[in-house]
Amino acid sequence: MPRERARGLSPVVLAFVGDAAYSLYVRAQLVFDTDYKTGTLQKFASERVSAKGQARLLERAEGLFTPEEREIFLRGRNAKKPTRSKNASVAEYNASTGLEAVIGYLYLVGEYDRIAALLAEEPV
Repeated sequence: MPRERARGLSPVVLAFVGDAAYSLYVRAQLVFDTDYKTGTLQKFASERVSAKGQARLLERAEGLFTPEEREIFLRGRNAKKPTRSKNASVAEYNASTGLEAVIGYLYLVGEYDRIAALLAEEPV
């Protein structure tokens, strides 16, 4: 997708795509890096693909954002969301939505290496 079109999407739509892309990245990384059974894989994936897990990841990844990524993050973080998190604070949920918006944007514009770079140091 052209960058201009992706930048024009709602940050909540970018986060929708980013949530799926991040979930797939985490699941694939767990399968590549471990030899766990599916129940254990699901437990570890759920811990990371949650508002709390994404807020922890953001503490490290935010310092790596380009100015464009930072702007998309802020749009996602500050966007009015149709749902609320049951298991995370408002701040954690807002931060995770911003991170998902960045990942969604990068996914839609085909910047897969950039997604991997932002998420690379995440331990299993």
